[in-house]
Amino acid sequence: MFNKKELMNYYLDFYEELLTDKQKKICNYYFREDYSITEIAELESISRAGVHDAIKRSELALEDFEKKLNCYESFNKRQEYYKKIKEFNNQEINKIIDQCIDTE
Repeated sequence: MFNKKELMNYYLDFYEELLTDKQKKICNYYFREDYSITEIAELESISRAGVHDAIKRSELALEDFEKKLNCYESFNKRQEYYKKIKEFNNQEINKIIDQCIDTE
């Protein structure tokens, strides 16, 4: 399974636009660019505690979005189904599956 940062990165892929601009910015620094809390505090001219609180609130929000909407879980299930279908090795079906994967 994934560690917390990896999981939050995946959740951000689906739910980033539901966060506030400040949360988005801090989450991108922390989860995607791997900045430390201290580095983010310096960049944003806020306290370390403020950064920590923003990260924790964002994590809770992202987890809540996934709990309610299940976009990430559904995506993973579809990917598994696509993989199983492709194992039948039917060229026509595989073309359609590839198109489905491209639209994800």
